[in-house]
Amino acid sequence: MRFRILSSLLLLAVCFDAAAGDLYAEINRLRTREGNCTVAGDLPALRPQAALERAARDLARGGSLEQSLKAAGYRATRAHTLSITGDGIGTVAAEILARQSYCRQLQEAAMSEVGFYLDARQLWIVMAAPFAPLVGVTEETAERRVLDLVNQARATPRYCGNRMFNAAGPVRWNGLLARASLLHSEDMARNNYFSHSGRDGSSPAQRVERVGYRYRATGENIAAGQPNPEDAVAGWIKSPGHCANLMNPAFTEMGAGVAIDRASEMGVYWTQAFGAPR
Repeated sequence: MRFRILSSLLLLAVCFDAAAGDLYAEINRLRTREGNCTVAGDLPALRPQAALERAARDLARGGSLEQSLKAAGYRATRAHTLSITGDGIGTVAAEILARQSYCRQLQEAAMSEVGFYLDARQLWIVMAAPFAPLVGVTEETAERRVLDLVNQARATPRYCGNRMFNAAGPVRWNGLLARASLLHSEDMARNNYFSHSGRDGSSPAQRVERVGYRYRATGENIAAGQPNPEDAVAGWIKSPGHCANLMNPAFTEMGAGVAIDRASEMGVYWTQAFGAPR
């Protein structure tokens, strides 16, 4: 009897694995010319992800997407869900997904990973782009890119809030300011906080002094959560106070530092220190 019970459970597991494989295959077929959806060009196949399967299961039990992803330990740059309910959905899920009404949701190009939960009455699919800051570049390259973007911004007159700034001259890279910036970014990332005040109570001016920078004027911009330097600088330009730092003609030097910690709330932290040397 024991052997028969174990055999039945094994057969059930094999059948479920086969069904799961078929549904993943159907989802990916719908992203290519092999499926029933109209496509402009084949999209990369979505990779099955166990954390997204757990999130889909939690959604089926009434959870929210944000809470479900967090509980599954998955950090996403972007994510969305698709759900279908009805009697017998477990046996016709692939057929239903093949209908044109679901094509657009399954063909979002930014998504690269997928997980689903399926039972007799409901199907939940979670598609996501995993958190991946600085794709294809090193931290050092990203930091230097901040310099380029800042100088591009300074070359154009602009309003920072209600205050008008004329075009300002370019700032040059300073290694001491970069060191102070990196140390603050690393401290925020490692200790999961976001503030101009250091965890030890230090101010931006004190932090640049610590690394040996002597200044007539100094200022600091910080940002968190942006996956690339373009987004970080764009955010500073939109913020009146940060924009004023960026456009300040008194500043002639700058440094930047970025730190990544996937276990932290924001994931990626940016610091930019400006200075006018003494």
